[in-house]
Order: sequence, then structure tokens, then C-alpha cells
Amino acid sequence: MDDGAAAHAAEAIEAVWRNERLRILAGIARLVRDVGLAEELAQDALIAALEHWPREGVPDNPGAWLMTTAKHRALDRLRRDANLARKLEAIGLDLEAQQARVVPDFVDALDAKRADEIGDDLLRLIFTACHPLLALDARLALTLKLLGGLSTAEIARAFLAAEPTIAQRIVRAKRTLAEARVPYEVPRGAELRARLASVLEVIYLIFNEGYTATAGDDWMRPALAEQALRLGRVLAEVAGDAAEVHGLLALMELQASRSAARTDAQGRPVLLPGQDRGRWDGTAIARGLAALARAEALAAAQGEPLGPYALQAAIAACHARAATAAQTDWPRIVALYDALAQATPSPVIELNRAVAVSMAFGPAAALPLVDALAGEPALKNYQWLPSVRADLLVKLGRREEARAEFERAAAMARNQRERELLLERARAL
Repeated sequence: MDDGAAAHAAEAIEAVWRNERLRILAGIARLVRDVGLAEELAQDALIAALEHWPREGVPDNPGAWLMTTAKHRALDRLRRDANLARKLEAIGLDLEAQQARVVPDFVDALDAKRADEIGDDLLRLIFTACHPLLALDARLALTLKLLGGLSTAEIARAFLAAEPTIAQRIVRAKRTLAEARVPYEVPRGAELRARLASVLEVIYLIFNEGYTATAGDDWMRPALAEQALRLGRVLAEVAGDAAEVHGLLALMELQASRSAARTDAQGRPVLLPGQDRGRWDGTAIARGLAALARAEALAAAQGEPLGPYALQAAIAACHARAATAAQTDWPRIVALYDALAQATPSPVIELNRAVAVSMAFGPAAALPLVDALAGEPALKNYQWLPSVRADLLVKLGRREEARAEFERAAAMARNQRERELLLERARAL
């Protein structure tokens, strides 16, 4: 085995794992009905690829190779299980029929005509991980790990929590689901509604990780954001009369519409005020605005106020409707943040509101709001707090203080592109 073949195999494994991991995990979870075991078996298939492909070459269909290998490992595991007969009876599977399959059935819910016959393994996976048997934090952490493929550190960053805490949540969640033999299925009726809120939150966190990566060399992880969008579109079909489903979909569509303008030719971040709005995706904006209108109509018909996702979508719509940054309706955005802060109080929301206040009423009005957040434990390692403060200080002519704040923000940033942007702004001062 030469170095060139090994390098080619390594690149192929990385690419196919990134693209096929979710499909393999969901398919194996459907077979073994245990998300923790499914993750272990999928990892076994990856290890097998790392052992075989450098010697034997990359197979013609690497995704099918990984799926087949993972299924064989799953079937071997089931055969060794002393309770095989009971498990097969409980989950209603024919062992030989499963062995004959290479790729599981995937039904795109957007093309399905009957919402109660969804055959999407990914949707089954997310509803299983979001089972009410688990605490909310555990549901979020487990689904981000399984569906988003995020590391424990990345999930901790998303939660603004300690990494060991998240690791413990994930382990306990897997054990709880396995011991309770939670059905691997999409709930229906009242149970679907009860579990919808945590599913929406999980999808939003996955989208956020794709939209602005917490760590690594890239500013965005487009495949992750697209996966969240796909799940959001599926949910809009499943729960079409839930306003917040459409609110979340609107928010993701409107934010994703800016993706092409969020980096320059060298992959460096371009913040909202400096983006070329001609590069925004008009089709995605139209989809987002239509979803927002649907959310607003449903909320009005049900006599309810707009939920947090619809409110955030309304904020994104203010940007989408402005032909230039100067034409943005900042007073309306401040009012929307006021409503959002009442609906879901959060220091991050207060920080974003302070940015809107600075744009609407000036930096002097916003700086006290930012300073009031300095002692918030949840923002202790949140790089955007000193970054926002630095922006305000620049506008107030306090350049030395601003430079120190940009440097402090850069030291907190774990995303390489983000860190470079903050250091560049510090150097400019």
C-alpha cells in the first residue's frame, strides 16, 4: 500500500462518512431499535473502512459498502444476543429479509401524499431522540450528537454548558432509551404535538451549527444547515397546522438565503452590514416569507401570539425586505426583540436586542445594555459579547478599549475564521 493510495482512501472515507453517516445511523437504528447501539455499529463500519479501503481500494459504491457492513455487524450482534427471539418478535422484523437488504427504505415526506404514513428514517430518529421520557436538555444533546454529528464539545458550545455535563447527558439518554425500549417511530396525533417543541428546538440548534460553525476552519457547515432545512420542511408537512413549525422553517429559509454572501472568495466571514445583497437567494427569501405568512395566519386564526421562531423569522424578514443595509427598519426590529425577550427571556436575545438598539438609536443607548450583561454566567465564554461591545466602543471613538475587546473576543473564539476576523478588526485599530 503506497502513500498515495492511503491518502486517496482517507479522503474518500472522510467524504462518504460526512455524506452518508446519517443515513447509515438511521437505517441501523431502524434495525436494532437502539440509537446508542446503532451509533456504535455505524462507527464499527467506519473502522472497517479505515482498515480495508487503503489495502483493497475504495469500493464503487462506498455508501452502500458502509451500510452493508454496518448491517452485517448489527445482524451478528443480534445473533449473539441471548434474547434474539424476543427482540425480533418485539420489533416485528424478519432477520433474513433484513440481511438481504443493502439500503434501507427512505421516503421523502415532501413527496408523500399522506402525512400519517411517513417512512423517513431520519424523522423517526429525531423523534426517538426527542422522546418525552428524556429531560429536555438530554433530548437536545442526544439529537445533536446523533443527527447533527456534532462533537460533545460543539454541543456544549451550543448549549453554553460545560463539556462533561453534556457528555453525561448523552450517555444517560442512550441508556434510558435502551432500557425503556422506546419505539423507533414517528408519533401521531396528540403525542406528535407534545413532542414537537423539543424537536423544533433541536432542528434550530442543528441549523445554527451549520449556519455559523462553533469550531473548525470553516465559517459555515452547509450540509448541516441543509439537513436542518430538510427536516424543517418535512415537519411542515407533518404538522401543517402548527404555527411555530412554519415559523422555524421561515427563519431557516431567510437566514440560509444569505449563505452565498456570508463569505468572500477566500472563505473569510462577511458580516451582515457588508454583504452584497445581490448574492442573497431570492427563491429562498420567497419561501421564507411565504412560510412566515403561513405562521402569522395560523397564529391569528388560533388566537395566539407569534412564537419565538416566528418572531425571529420576522426579524430576518426585516433584513430580507431591505434593499440596502441603510434601509433596514431597525425600530421594528427592536420592537420584535422586545416581544421575543418576553416570550423567551435569554441573555443572548438581550445582547442581540442591544445591537438593534445601537442601530436604531445610537451606540450610546446600547452600551449600558451590553455592560449590564457582563456578569451573565451563560455569556462568560461567549465571544460575541466582547465583540459587540468593541463595535460600540469603536463608534464612540474609544479605540484602545475596542481593540482590547476584539482581542478578548478572539481569544474566546474556537472557529478559526471567526478568530481571524476578530483579530483583523483588532489590528485595524
